Amino acid sequence: MRILCVDYGDARTGLAISDELEMIASPLKTYKMKSMRCAVDYVANIAHCERAELIVVGLPLNMDGSEGVRASKTRAFGRVLQKVSGLDVVYRDERLTSVEAEEILKQGGVGFAERKELVDSMAARLILQSYLESNKNKRSI
Repeated sequence: MRILCVDYGDARTGLAISDELEMIASPLKTYKMKSMRCAVDYVANIAHCERAELIVVGLPLNMDGSEGVRASKTRAFGRVLQKVSGLDVVYRDERLTSVEAEEILKQGGVGFAERKELVDSMAARLILQSYLESNKNKRSI
């Protein structure tokens, strides 16, 4: 099954997709935000075009694991996305994925301007890869 991952943000929303074997996550193009509703429609369309059967949304928890304002906005986005897409939406802790994505791109020699464009989709890839590995471990037990 193909799984779409969303790193929802105020300015940009990163996307990533899994392969059908649920082993590899690949980044997709970052969506530049216009409104939450436009983002929902865009992501639902991508899910349909990519034949995704599940959507994982990165949940921005506070460092202590609690949910703040950003997590509430993300859950609201996820609820609307589930209704519009008709797909199940699950949430995955995304703490520090943007920092990790930024570091990966920097080490890869990607310049600042290009990193700004790529970091959200790279973060979505990291969130999805973590989700895939977690599920693989559960299936192998």
